[in-house]
Amino acid sequence: MTNLLAPIINALKVPELRRKIIITTFIIIVYRIAAHIPAGGVDINALKSLFSGNQLLGLLDIFSGGTLANFSIISLGLNPYINASIVVQLLTMVIPSLEALSKEGEYGRQKINQYTRYLTVPLAIVQSIGMFTLLKNQGVITDVTPISMLTIIITMVAGTIFSMWLGELITEYGLGNGISLLIFAGIVASMPVALFQTASVVDSQQIINVIIFLGMSIIVTAGIVFVNEARRQIPVHYARRFLGGKEVGGSSTYLPLRVNQAGVIPIIFAVSLVLVPSFAGQYLAQLQSVPLQTVGRFLVANFQVSSLTYNITYFLLIIGFTYFYTAVIFNPVKISDEIKKSGAFIAGIRPGSATATYLNYILVRITLAGAVFLGIVAILPTVASQMTGITTLAIGGTGILIVVSVVLDTAKQFESKLVERNYERFLK
Repeated sequence: MTNLLAPIINALKVPELRRKIIITTFIIIVYRIAAHIPAGGVDINALKSLFSGNQLLGLLDIFSGGTLANFSIISLGLNPYINASIVVQLLTMVIPSLEALSKEGEYGRQKINQYTRYLTVPLAIVQSIGMFTLLKNQGVITDVTPISMLTIIITMVAGTIFSMWLGELITEYGLGNGISLLIFAGIVASMPVALFQTASVVDSQQIINVIIFLGMSIIVTAGIVFVNEARRQIPVHYARRFLGGKEVGGSSTYLPLRVNQAGVIPIIFAVSLVLVPSFAGQYLAQLQSVPLQTVGRFLVANFQVSSLTYNITYFLLIIGFTYFYTAVIFNPVKISDEIKKSGAFIAGIRPGSATATYLNYILVRITLAGAVFLGIVAILPTVASQMTGITTLAIGGTGILIVVSVVLDTAKQFESKLVERNYERFLK
């Protein structure tokens, strides 16, 4: 136990790491407190009944950190910001000026983040109007006057901006990726509720099914850790050179390519989009137009969490976003240029464009393995719930992907800060 706590104890002795840990913890506590402050104008009992009977709403509540089920002031959570990030990154690939901006280092990253914040506001307004309409149609909102509608919409938009600000504070001053950590905190906070619900409805005949489900969760967790840590090691050799009359180079190293370069981002993006057809269908089904009602009922019927269409769409979105985000964060041309400038080469591959082509060839294939694994794990809880009949743990099981990935990424940043600190002390 002492060995496990040793890194944390050592980190608390370092002023910089101690400050980052305190800031991160404090911001997460503030976020969770805000998640329990109700916005008002809603029948909470009717709202909880609605969410408990709808798996899609329950899934959305999980990824909003439990803020929707009690209609808190941050009820929309970070969903508008995530959707804005998707749109901006897609536009970066098709608009030359944005693509050029993304290559301008820290300045370009800040500008793109600023555009993402700007886009978050209109998306939050649209989503808040949609959520207000959905809850009104379900009889959850008790006051439907224009003033009440405007107040609820402004509250939800302000809550999204506040959540986005907290996430960026963690990223800048805390430890880890702020947006991912806030989503992680929401999922972890919702897991005890899922376990309690399961314990309250499971009888003696279903104990074996619960054990099977928990066993599958352990296997899935181990698989996520294995895939996240998996690397394809590409040997890189340095040519021998003479500098100042001395021979340098001639050594070898490895270029590690992660099987899952995109990490947890594809899961977050896919969840944000796969819920859209069902919510759009529920809205269209309430309209007066018969053709639109037909389309709405079709979308609602075919995009339930347990439906085949939903799971296939979810699976394909994860694969697509894994490739998309990998292309954003890993540039084979840039890597090949850096290898060439450092006087290194890959055995049997010519420097320059041939090296970039080879790296892309390897990356496409190992990314496929990582993407398919993430897709299978994402839909596995639904399959398990169909087999065992336990639905209360299926939503929590989906969150394992994000929880494990965020823990691993944060632990790596934590470890890198400790190593960096040790190097600084050695140099002094």
